[in-house]
Amino acid sequence: MKLFSAKQLKEADQATEKNEGITSIDLMERAAGQAFEWIDAQLKGQQVPIYIFCGIGNNGGDGLALGRLLLNKKYDVHSFVVNYSENRSKCFLINYDRYKNTSKEWPKLLKSVDDFPDIPANALVVDAIFGIGLNRPLDQWVKQLVIHINQSKTFTIAIDVPSGMFVDSATPDLEAVIEASVTLTFQAPKLPFFLPETARFSNSIQVLNIGLDGNYLAETPTKAKLITKPDVQKMYQPRDKFSHKGTFGHALIVGGSYGKMGAVTLAVKACLRAGAGKTTTYIPESGYTILQTAVPEAMVIAAQESKHLVDFSVSNEYEAIAIGVGLGTDVKTMKGFKKFLETNKTQLVLDADALNLLAQDKELLKLLPKNCVLTPHPGELERLVGKWKNDFDKLKKTVSLSKSIDGVVVIKGAYTITVYHDQYYINSTGNPGMATAGSGDVLTGIITGLIVQGYDVLTAAVFGVYLHGSTGDLAAQQTGYNSLIAGDLIDFLGDGFIHLFRSDNVPQETAGNNRKNSN
Repeated sequence: MKLFSAKQLKEADQATEKNEGITSIDLMERAAGQAFEWIDAQLKGQQVPIYIFCGIGNNGGDGLALGRLLLNKKYDVHSFVVNYSENRSKCFLINYDRYKNTSKEWPKLLKSVDDFPDIPANALVVDAIFGIGLNRPLDQWVKQLVIHINQSKTFTIAIDVPSGMFVDSATPDLEAVIEASVTLTFQAPKLPFFLPETARFSNSIQVLNIGLDGNYLAETPTKAKLITKPDVQKMYQPRDKFSHKGTFGHALIVGGSYGKMGAVTLAVKACLRAGAGKTTTYIPESGYTILQTAVPEAMVIAAQESKHLVDFSVSNEYEAIAIGVGLGTDVKTMKGFKKFLETNKTQLVLDADALNLLAQDKELLKLLPKNCVLTPHPGELERLVGKWKNDFDKLKKTVSLSKSIDGVVVIKGAYTITVYHDQYYINSTGNPGMATAGSGDVLTGIITGLIVQGYDVLTAAVFGVYLHGSTGDLAAQQTGYNSLIAGDLIDFLGDGFIHLFRSDNVPQETAGNNRKNSN
């Protein structure tokens, strides 16, 4: 699912109007009609006071059109116009006149704090103050209106985007954004719905198809894409009946240190469950018995060092190497890691302490092979790219990192974002139960297992992240969020593959603000 910019959505409106021979007011009526159908289906005629706050642009026009439709269905509607400027859009004025012809009462004009209405506790609030075109901070009194609505604690529906939220850049004032219970967004979700700073303002997202021009939407490239099941189904590579273990590659998991062998155990199990034909681990001698006992399907190479890896002398017989899980950052480990990077030619997946070692000496980034995969959580990413001002700045810095190494960077989080050069792939699966130790080690194993089977690194990362979250959703149905542990993700990985092609209704691909799907 593509995530379009505000400019692109405006162009889509224009293409629709031109190709269908309709006007912008017709398209607005279509959008308002979709919002009305959704609200009416929820209320089913139930009489609650509906307070609609409208701006004076096209988003306000949507609100007035919606209010008129609700009035025609005999709902108890109270409409307000937020008069923050003397300028009005043409479509707002048309819908303002239509509203007056429907209602016995004109919408109340709000000009200052003194005009704010008391909002009943049982009211339904509709926010149609600002849309995707907002590009400046709110006036102080309008900010106070937003705060007033938020403090009412009523069920709030935002039309297209919560007012105060910027779509294509960082929102300048996070105190001046409507906290929407539901956002009825038109045609496609917007990028800030999935970023840590602003996702909380869109607690639940409903995408309403308003029939924008299909050719424009299909042919227009976007920087960001929301990855859902249909996208991943196309990535899956079915197995041939006469294939064998050699067909599906040989992975090497390098890591572990005294007291941290669990990370390697989880990664190698996940790698095998993801479908790797063979998996070998390279670990300190102290972990030999642990790995041989915990994962009999894996082969184990034990280095001479007992507690920390120092010598990373590995052969080139592997299709991919994952390095870093449980590795530690001992000074001798750093020396061996640098030597390894200087000679390695195999595709790499780098996680955990491998990322921390890179952060200690950023010159090592120049030694990474093309098409490597880095899987940092926010703390590890900050150590690699420096502090960021906001989420958009974080993405900009991550893009620079991806370009500099010519590889993939997976930013783990509630909505894990895979970055490759200028492209963002936002994951739609996962749940708060996955915020548990070892979850990231499992993801590393999954991505590595997919790479050795022949998936290109970008596909392996995007597919692996989706599968990781989907498996977590399936596991949480049995364990609940609180009791979910990383080992459950491995146990349910097979179910995750099966679910790709089943129509079972599993609660995933939702857009809530209380999500985290990796550690």
